[in-house]
Formats: sequence, C-alpha cells, structure tokens
Amino acid sequence: MSNAFFKIDVPINEPVLGYGPGSPEKKAVKAELARQSAQITDIPLFIGGKEVRTGKTVQITSPHDHKKVIATCHLADKEHIEQAVAACAEGRKAWAALAWQERAAVFLKAADLLSTKWRATMNAATMLGQSKTVHQAEIDASCELIDFFRFNAYYMTQIFSHQPSSSAGIWNRSAARGLEGFVYAIAPFNFTSIGINLAASPALMGCATILKPALTSVHGIWVGMQILREAGLPAGVINMVPAEPEKISDVLLNHADLAGIHFTGSTRTFNHLWKEVGKNIDHYKTYPRIVGETGGKDFIFAHKTAQVDELVCAMVRGAFEYQGQKCSAASRAYVPKSLWPEVKEKLISMTKEVKMGDVSDFTNFMGAVIDSAAFSKIKGYIDHAKSAADAKIIVGGEYDDTKGYFISPTVIETSNPHYKSMVEEIFGPVLAVYPYEDDKLDETLELCDTATPYALTGAIFAKDRLAIDKLTKRLEHAAGNFYINDKPTGAVVGQQPFGGSRASGTNDKAGSMFNLLRWTSHRTLKENFQPITDFRYPFLGEE
Repeated sequence: MSNAFFKIDVPINEPVLGYGPGSPEKKAVKAELARQSAQITDIPLFIGGKEVRTGKTVQITSPHDHKKVIATCHLADKEHIEQAVAACAEGRKAWAALAWQERAAVFLKAADLLSTKWRATMNAATMLGQSKTVHQAEIDASCELIDFFRFNAYYMTQIFSHQPSSSAGIWNRSAARGLEGFVYAIAPFNFTSIGINLAASPALMGCATILKPALTSVHGIWVGMQILREAGLPAGVINMVPAEPEKISDVLLNHADLAGIHFTGSTRTFNHLWKEVGKNIDHYKTYPRIVGETGGKDFIFAHKTAQVDELVCAMVRGAFEYQGQKCSAASRAYVPKSLWPEVKEKLISMTKEVKMGDVSDFTNFMGAVIDSAAFSKIKGYIDHAKSAADAKIIVGGEYDDTKGYFISPTVIETSNPHYKSMVEEIFGPVLAVYPYEDDKLDETLELCDTATPYALTGAIFAKDRLAIDKLTKRLEHAAGNFYINDKPTGAVVGQQPFGGSRASGTNDKAGSMFNLLRWTSHRTLKENFQPITDFRYPFLGEE
C-alpha cells in the first residue's frame, strides 16, 4: 500500500481538432471511414469481461445510407441478462475494494487512449452509425467522453476530500462508498459519450453497471467498451447487454439488487421506469437512485435589442446541427416583430446555404435523421405545417428517404404561440418561430415559460443589460442550462454541467460532482480517543 495523498490536477478540456484540408486528423478519419465501410463489424454482448455471441442478431445500418449494413449486433435473452447481474455481483467485490486512485487510473488511461490511438476509430464509428459530421463526432464521441473520464476522476477526489469536523478527543471521518447492487444504464441514440458515461460514472465511484445501448448508437459504444477493456477495466464492472427494452427491463427492474438507474431518453420512457420502480419498491434491498435526462422543447428568446446576425447564426446552428437531434437543440423561437423582417430574410438565406448529405463528404453540414421512425415523425410535423391555417413553412420542408433518412432544415412561422410545432418535442431539424408584438414582452415571456412541460435548455438574445437581467430572472425555471447571447447547445464538461428539470429530468448535472454524488452512499465513522467509563451525567448530582 502506498503511503501518500494522491492528487489529480484540475483537468483541461480536450482540444477540438479542426479537420481542415490536408490535416493529419482528416486523413486519419477518412482512412478509418474507408476501412470501417468496407467491413461488417460483429458486435457481441460483453458480460463478465467476455464477448458473448447469442446468434440472435440484428443489422445495423447507416442512417444516410440505410441499405448499407455496417454491423451485426447480438441480442441478449433473459439468461444473458441474468448472467450480467451475476457478473456485476462478482465484479463489484474487488472493484469496490480498490483504492480510489486505482479506479481513477483506468478511466484516465481510457481518456489518453481515446485522445490518441482510438480517436479516428471512435469518430468514424459514430459518423457511420449515427450520421454525425466529423465535427459533431469529434465534439461528442471524442472530446466530451475524454472530458467525462478526466473531470469525473477529479470530481471524485473532491467528494472524498470533503470531511466532517471533529471535537476534542474524537476523530470523525466520512467514506463515500459505491452503491450495493448494480446500476442499470440506459443509453440514447444521439450521443456516444453520454451512452458510455451513463455506465462509466457510477463505475468510477465503485458501482457495477449493466449498460443497455440503443441499437442505433451501439456501433460507437462498442468502440468505447474496447477502449475501457484496453485501459484495464476489470471483468464484471461494466457489462454491455444489447437487448429488447421490455426484455431487459423485465429482469432488471424486478431484481432485488437494483441500486440505481442512469438514463437518457424520452420523458415517456423515464416515467414508465419510475412507475415500475415504485411498484417494486418493497422488493428492493435498497432504495434505487433514479437519475434521468429526458425530453426538451428548447427555446431561443430574442429581445428587441438583440443583434440580428448573432441571433440568426444561433438559430441555424442551434436548430440544425446534428439534424436537430440533440436534447438541447433549438426547437422554438420568440422574435419581436420589429426584428422579424430582417431576421426572417437572413434566416432563410443562411438556412438555404446548409448542405445536407453523406457525412463522409466533409462539405456537408447535416446528415440524415437516425431511422425510419424518426423520419416519419418529423415528416408529420412538416406535412401539418403545409396545410395549417395558422402556420407556414418559410424555408425547407423537403424530405426524402429513398437512400437515407434526409429531412431538409425547416423553419415554420406561426401566428399561434400554442401551435403544435411550438409546444411538442420534435427532435429533428425543424424550428418553429413565433413573432411577437414588442409591447407584449411580459405576456410572451409567460408563454415561453409555461407553454411546454420541459425545462432543459434555453437562450436569450439582447444587448441591453436591463433586458438581459429581466429575461434571465423571468425564465429562471424554464431551463437547467441557460445561455445569454449564445445558442442553447454545446455544453462543455467542467464548464456547463448539463441537465434540466420539470419534464426534462432530475437535473443531476452530467459532467459534475453532483452527478457522481448520486452513485455514492456515505458512511460516517466516529472514533473516540477518550472512551467514558461512568454512565452518569453531571446533572444527576444533588444541588
């Protein structure tokens, strides 16, 4: 045992590579795209440190070329899910007993591996599997995941270093233990980094986890599992179990050893999970921790003093990067009528410049939406706007799923602040705009705050400082991540801890100390250096 107080320095965010013409990183990722496109990856289950192939497989295709098979993924049956639970129980014993620095070393090494030898592999897998441009893959699958690994290790030391005070003759201590049982991590399709971190952050704190990846993101997540294995993650600590949602939840939500759920996905699914936990509450050995980041109807609110060029750029980037498939994507905007003519003209012009297509062509700003179900849902909102009396499409509105699930960036102007595209989550490249009367600022702020059940991200644009203060205060509870003169997307680990409340989740702030606290159970120790030998207190003496 080392007799030392180990320290992790405050991390620095991983630099985002530019992938400019002729750059080494562009050459590397292009070569990796070609290599991965020429093969079909076989993705197994990963249980107890071993690859498990069930023979029951599904094909994984690229959203921008849905006839192109890039992988086959094995699916778990009930027996494999039960094996994963057993692997967690076995793996947690030694893992939880490790000194914190030994656990941290695994994830710090994983960060370095991803930053170097695995970077192009991870980015290419995410590009092909989720139709992300190289920039979107870089900021997600590489930089954010590297930051999660490094910053989480640093935040862990902050949690452990927080200790209680002690009075004379007593030494009080606090130990943060990982949860007993297993954590059920449920990953979304849209962020490779989030999917892996859902399992990795509880594991860092001493938990054992079962990760259910979305099949639409499993191509990149499997790369992450290989990185963790190379970094020295012991068997049974993180078990990856692709499975039909009902099948895996039927086992895990009914298991007595369920210690927590770490979730990113739809509000409806999260509500179902919470209800199931409630139904089974008498069956569990401990109260499960439930952490979720769910839906959003993220807004941009412009004041009459907003700078038009800044506002329009934020609307285009905020709404259309990664096809609007970010939890934080701008989906509704409120623009004063005094600015709207100029904003509208520039918004139409800029949106028409957005190029869409195969993400392997680096000149494309957008790829395809994730699958046929998403395509149909988003198409429905566009079709509704085409025939609505109180809404009209001012740019975009085209779609084509002949080769890939392509939907052009679309802006809907509406005179009805409660029009469905203003209040319902779409999760696609559709931005609804409500031009409001300048003298109805307070009423419009009320609409922005109350028109939807969500409170994930939001942005305001204004030059006047009094206006910035007014909007910021009035929309205090409308967004967990709030942006002033910036788009409502692009939260960076260590800079803008991410999460929202209301119907957007539990707001436990991924990429912060607050999230890690949910995966620990504190033990307080009191040691008495001067034990007493007489049961009587002074007050018992006579006058």
